[in-house]
Amino acid sequence: MLYFDHNATTSVLPEVAQFVARALSDVPGNASSIHGVGQRARQELEKARRAVSSALGATPGELVFTSGGTESNNLAIFGIVRRFRGRAVHVVTTTIEHPAVLEACGQFESDDAEVTRVEVDSNGVVNAEAVARAMRDNTVLVTVMHANNEVGTIQPIREIADAVLARRARGQEIWFHSDGVQAFGKIPFEIRDLGVDLYSISAHKVYAPKGTGALYVRKGVSLASTIVGGRHEGGRRAGTENVVGAMAFAKAVELLDSNASVRVAALRDELERQILTSDLHAELNGFGVPRLPNTTSVSFPGISAENVVIALDLKGIAVSTGSACSSGSLEPSHVLLAMGRTREQARSSVRISLGAHQSAEELRQLSETLLSTVARLQSKKGARVAV
Repeated sequence: MLYFDHNATTSVLPEVAQFVARALSDVPGNASSIHGVGQRARQELEKARRAVSSALGATPGELVFTSGGTESNNLAIFGIVRRFRGRAVHVVTTTIEHPAVLEACGQFESDDAEVTRVEVDSNGVVNAEAVARAMRDNTVLVTVMHANNEVGTIQPIREIADAVLARRARGQEIWFHSDGVQAFGKIPFEIRDLGVDLYSISAHKVYAPKGTGALYVRKGVSLASTIVGGRHEGGRRAGTENVVGAMAFAKAVELLDSNASVRVAALRDELERQILTSDLHAELNGFGVPRLPNTTSVSFPGISAENVVIALDLKGIAVSTGSACSSGSLEPSHVLLAMGRTREQARSSVRISLGAHQSAEELRQLSETLLSTVARLQSKKGARVAV
């Protein structure tokens, strides 16, 4: 199987898998136990915390381990809003966020909180000034993803942070969260430079096993607990820590190749060149703006993207129609609709997300198979006409 769905999940690196196998035997203890076996687990947990926080440019005390990106997003959003229970508060987000953010905002919207969802442009980028204009005197949280999971567009996080900081300087209680699940490990940044208060990341997007994530909580930011039942993770997230998961996360971060993004971007760009120079009338989504180096979203007129995915799967190639967390939905991508695409365009869009270790030969096979498959499907639909 040639795998091109790394935004959904990455495969576990062999080195990480071997590391996990040893750790499961070598570190069996509960990190909260005071005996020697437990304290060994505690040491490994804190070692992992130092490694992951260092990769972000944070301090260990600012990192809370979670079960993944969805929990990290939920902890950030509910953790801030629930501090103001009983007060009429306001939250600002965008129309292209991951369901873990959009649905979290939707849950408390019917209570005391109001939510403003700022529109994006046709490339899938939100205007920082529009986000700033959406803020009110009772806005307590702004949550904007760092990079979109479907089209890869990178949002103006620093500019939005500056607008939040300007209000805070005037005495307003307001915090800024960013879903960085797709950005972490793919583009270089320092968390301090972004200016965020809270930032979500996930292990299975960087070649570690599923089931572990983390939330950066800037020093001085207080969260209400969303999972109770213990004083784990500094009282911010109850539950016995997944020590081996944290260790695997740290190991995968240690193995990240800082030069991979340049090589992957070159492969992605060549794939897009071949798609655009074909006679398939394809249209790239989010083209011409800063994007993740590994991501392309392309609409093929006249055909269903699901049919493309199925046809490629039968030939041993894995791509997707969009967010894995929306799989099974009969509705077209909310991201593409927010970008102004028609429902037909959204339903004809395929997402291809490359991995850091893929080769030019794999991309050649993908390109040849994709183009021939789409041509055949369009021919059947009578879609290959001038547009």
